[in-house]
Amino acid sequence: MKILIADSMHPSLFKMLDDRGWKFDYHPEYNREEIKWELPYFDGLIIRSKTYLDKAMLSGASNLRFIARAGAGLDLIDLDVAGEMGIKVFHAGKGNRDAVAEHALGMLLALFNNILKADREVRKGTWEREGNRGVELMNKTVGIIGYGNNGTAIARRLSGFGCKVLAYDKYRDNYGDAFAEASSLEQIVTEADILSLHIPLTEISRYLIDETFIRNFVKPFYLINLSRGEIVKLDALVDGLKSGKVKGACLDVLENEKIKKLTPSQQEAFDYLRASEKVILTPHIGGWTQESYVRINQVLVKQIEEGL
Repeated sequence: MKILIADSMHPSLFKMLDDRGWKFDYHPEYNREEIKWELPYFDGLIIRSKTYLDKAMLSGASNLRFIARAGAGLDLIDLDVAGEMGIKVFHAGKGNRDAVAEHALGMLLALFNNILKADREVRKGTWEREGNRGVELMNKTVGIIGYGNNGTAIARRLSGFGCKVLAYDKYRDNYGDAFAEASSLEQIVTEADILSLHIPLTEISRYLIDETFIRNFVKPFYLINLSRGEIVKLDALVDGLKSGKVKGACLDVLENEKIKKLTPSQQEAFDYLRASEKVILTPHIGGWTQESYVRINQVLVKQIEEGL
């Protein structure tokens, strides 16, 4: 078997492939056209987020047996085309779930306890206690939309804080467990103090969190998004923050992550978010730890081995 690795990968991957006798070419510098040109000569493709794998890209890859995505999301792969061509698709959802859960919890605790604001003030010589009085996570109701690898990992951690966790997943049945109660979306909208998103980007989920969704929430709530930026309509979030319906937001992803190329409306929303003390922003690093870098490779190689 011969594999094309067309994205930057942790070197631990190479020994894993060598140990199994799988040949590979490592070309993280390849652009879209170069990947398309080379694909017909390979049995497998390992990629992160280099390019959209659509019909135009895959049509000539007659020998391709699998695509392995070094990450959780599959929105950059046309799964219908891959299915029609008999190409198996693997992803490393289990590889970074613990990193994502820890990152989400860290962002939430930082927001609740004004840690970033207080740190900046102390560094400037301001010792303000009352203005940085925090909020406790204990006894809060957390609604999780998407109860897969990441959703279950954060629910497990929230249980240690005495939270009531409600989970909704339209693609699963009987998924309630010791850490979360299976619920409806309506129940989450009615009861949740915190909403955490852990769903893939699809035509159904795109802009799920819009003006109507926010308005229908019964209580003012905090929002956590470590899934995909386009699930949250940023101008709707800004309106929610201004009105007080959204009490705060932890955003590891944005509607447009090319922040040097924002549209005027996106720029206006982004300028508000980055100036707000009610918002914590990180650059899509929720699953980006030293440990997950290696674990993703382990998960991928195991899936390829078992799946083929």
